[in-house]
Amino acid sequence: MRHVVPQREQQRSLEQETISLIVDGGMTKGDVLTVAELAGVLGGKKTPDLIPLAHPIPLTDLKVEITPDRSAGGLRIRATAATVGPTGVEMEALTAVSVACLTLYDMLKAVDRGATIRDIRLLEKSGGKSGDWRREEGPQRPAPASPKPRRSAGRV
Repeated sequence: MRHVVPQREQQRSLEQETISLIVDGGMTKGDVLTVAELAGVLGGKKTPDLIPLAHPIPLTDLKVEITPDRSAGGLRIRATAATVGPTGVEMEALTAVSVACLTLYDMLKAVDRGATIRDIRLLEKSGGKSGDWRREEGPQRPAPASPKPRRSAGRV
């Protein structure tokens, strides 16, 4: 059984001049898109090291694609993960996109400090205990109200 998750997508808001620098290869740190895609793949593979209680999964595929989107004023970042194991790979795809976004910010901060990382979300999944799921188009559900934190684990 093969579980495929063409699932994670995020957009970054950027200045048009920054998008031009990326597309034209004018960034001093090099090929921003290739470096961020590679970082995303490496990050997705490290999910069990980054997310408490996430277990190692034998990935058969992990792909990160970054596409400039001038009309939206940003970059479209999509990760697809797959495994033959009996579990889903949502966290690997979500981690891959998150690491790609952070890498982009690091490489672009010298020219666009106002860059925004937003809308990280699962688009679809198949397999695993919960079965298949696809995000419906239309208005997004409002986020639930956050309860008061009872503890501050992880604070340094």
